[in-house]
Amino acid sequence: MTFPFQLQTPPEHHAELPDKVDLVVIGGGILGVSTALFAARAGLSVIVLEKGRVAAEQSSRNWGWIRVQGRDYDEIPIALESQDLWKELDETCKGRLGLKQVGVSYLSRTEEQAARHADWFEGAQDYGVSTVLQSRDEMLAALDYPHAGWLSAMHTPTDMRAEPWQAVPELARLAVSEGALIREGCAVRGLDMSTGAVTGVVTELGRIACDKVVLGGGAWSSLFLQRHGVYIPQLSVRSNVMATDPIENGPTMAATDGRAAFRPRDDGGYTLAPGGFAEFFVGRDSVRHLLPYVQHLLGGELNLRIMGTAPHGYPDAITTPRKWGDDDESPFERMRILDPAPNKPRLEAMRQTFSGFFPELGEVKVKNQWAGMIDVMPDVVPVVDHVPQLPGLIVATGMSGHGFGIGPAFGRILADMVQGKETNHDMSRFRFDRFGLFKKLRRGPDI
Repeated sequence: MTFPFQLQTPPEHHAELPDKVDLVVIGGGILGVSTALFAARAGLSVIVLEKGRVAAEQSSRNWGWIRVQGRDYDEIPIALESQDLWKELDETCKGRLGLKQVGVSYLSRTEEQAARHADWFEGAQDYGVSTVLQSRDEMLAALDYPHAGWLSAMHTPTDMRAEPWQAVPELARLAVSEGALIREGCAVRGLDMSTGAVTGVVTELGRIACDKVVLGGGAWSSLFLQRHGVYIPQLSVRSNVMATDPIENGPTMAATDGRAAFRPRDDGGYTLAPGGFAEFFVGRDSVRHLLPYVQHLLGGELNLRIMGTAPHGYPDAITTPRKWGDDDESPFERMRILDPAPNKPRLEAMRQTFSGFFPELGEVKVKNQWAGMIDVMPDVVPVVDHVPQLPGLIVATGMSGHGFGIGPAFGRILADMVQGKETNHDMSRFRFDRFGLFKKLRRGPDI
């Protein structure tokens, strides 16, 4: 087995499809599950429809960080709320989410990195974050490792981590216990529209009537929208991750210096990933949406490796259809779980980098390796908004690697949006219509 989530085990959620509900949620990741939980708590009838398995894609393949540090400033209030919700949910789940407050450090190898950290720190002061800038001596004391080679650090002691492949399935069970329905192995082929508005969804198993739909399909969201003639500049990148065997006396915090990211795990090992590095497969959408990304590609702000064309069956593969009928097998049924193979040479190089950080820890042995496809937007900020062209549809996508940590708060927000309530946050940064040929984008922090 190459990935911690037991994909080969039988599906857990078999809810019968109702004729009608208040809300259909497409996608059983952290966003979909959280939305269903808060919608059920508000008294709505809600069903989550997942083409494959709950949390089988990026929601269980991420690093497990729950951070405020380094967020886009407009995300910080939502990230702070999410941390509070994580604590409440972990208490409700009796500690089964693997939640720990470990702190997150951005370690500075160069003065340039340190300056970028200081810039973010200065801008974040108005939001009540616990972040501090650490000198080399303070950083060494926090790491409890006197031989570390970094110059300084930015540290947020209240940042947390959880075990993704434990946490999201556990939250799904909580949602069901509070009245939500979940059906795995049921793809939504499209929206049922009448007089220009959503009146339901068409699934591979039949139709469900509803007035509201939340689309939280991760890497598949853009493809679903294209079937209905709606285009957003969402692309996907591959992120590689590994888990180590237990290591004694290692660092107790989560940290990255841009080369390798690491955080402790419940089993005594570490989750490691090449920090700030992603791999991109070329497809039709990458050509269509090239312009919004050009500025960052030319500026060298993205540590991105081009991998060739997208594999067959992937959302952006050249052979993947963009249009299909309600009675046709959809791309979501042909690939139930997007399960990219990891880049093992890159992970081995990263393992050696981590070993070089802490040589006195001894040999770092690999326990598991995996990869996931992260849905990204050109400005590295998600879209969470009503879709103007499809009244009744709300989309939450392009989380750009932020989705796991911030997911519970966005789930609460989405449930309120469905009900027409105030979200208690300024959502203008996450507008659906912020992209356009002549619209200048404000990119999120590049630290």
